[in-house]
Amino acid sequence: MNKRLEEILQRKEEIRSLLADETNKNINFDEIEKELRELDEEEKEIRRRQTIIDGMGTMTTRTNTAKPVKANIYDSEEYRQAFMNYVCRGERLPKEFRSDEVTATTDIGALVPPVTLNKIIEKLEAYGMILPLVTRTAYKTGMVIPTASVKPTATWVAEGAGSDKQKKALSGTITFGHFKLRCAVAVTLETENMAYSAFETTLVKNVVEAMAKALEKAIISGTGSGQPTGILKDNDKGTKIEVSKIDYKTLVNAEGELPMEYEAGAVWCMTKKTFMGFIGMTDTNGQPIARVNYGFGGRAERSLLGRTVVLTNYLENFSDTLEAGKTFAFLYNFADYTLNTNFQVGMKTYEDNDTDDIVRKSIIVCDGKPIIYDSLVKLVKAGE
Repeated sequence: MNKRLEEILQRKEEIRSLLADETNKNINFDEIEKELRELDEEEKEIRRRQTIIDGMGTMTTRTNTAKPVKANIYDSEEYRQAFMNYVCRGERLPKEFRSDEVTATTDIGALVPPVTLNKIIEKLEAYGMILPLVTRTAYKTGMVIPTASVKPTATWVAEGAGSDKQKKALSGTITFGHFKLRCAVAVTLETENMAYSAFETTLVKNVVEAMAKALEKAIISGTGSGQPTGILKDNDKGTKIEVSKIDYKTLVNAEGELPMEYEAGAVWCMTKKTFMGFIGMTDTNGQPIARVNYGFGGRAERSLLGRTVVLTNYLENFSDTLEAGKTFAFLYNFADYTLNTNFQVGMKTYEDNDTDDIVRKSIIVCDGKPIIYDSLVKLVKAGE
């Protein structure tokens, strides 16, 4: 294309020289004018094509609906590298990454790259044994959600007859608050020499472990003040069974208190040491009460009387020294607990002047509440 353009320009110069020579009397002006028009048209077409090609690198890709689709610059390798340099070395983010939506929030210095953020969310979902069981929502903070406790009933009627209209009464409301979970991780000078992949792995591991533990602990025993409300927070909620020693009758009584409606979803929650106290027991026919099966992956699947057991470190072990009235195990359908989370994880970096360590501070906003307590059956240490 460029070669043809050079030929056109060269031919125009030849015609210019031809016309400038006044001694040349054998000139057909009609043919020359026609040729010049053709050359001009061809030149315009070539230049127009080249202009379009040159502009394709900056053109916005359009979908079938003719709406522009912009690439997410925060998901690029360049931003991930710049983010690591910001956290580890304090280097200022390049201008193209400092748009209004990043720098407008004063207490967040940089936005965690989506690739890293997605890994954090993925690990949070898989970490522990309680987080995957609760109900996840993303309601706006302060939103009032109505709840109903009365369900309509169906009645048998004769042919051609109707039934009474029933009102669906709203008996209460639930409001999710705005609690901030903060995790600060310090790195030493050696981090300066880390590649991004190593930095990313370390960041995810530390943030996930700390936040997952805090969330699971709050789900079970959170106070509701500055943190989510735990399942065991309200001592008056649920059914309470006093236990002086763990035996077969303890499990039978607990199963008897569990409403039939929650037969399918409720699970046991206790420490591993408490579960091991059940594992050697047998029923009146000599059959083991507790079972531990191993799947194809070798993962232990624990159960008591056929009901799944979820292990946790956020309950106390049953022992002779356990304080009277303390809950050491409970039955509950974790789907009745709602964790309302905003996964916009921000990170800010500052230097600890006492140790010269670089501290990475990560923040997550969340709240959680038990919505229904009907499936809660608690085993508590009997009093003296």
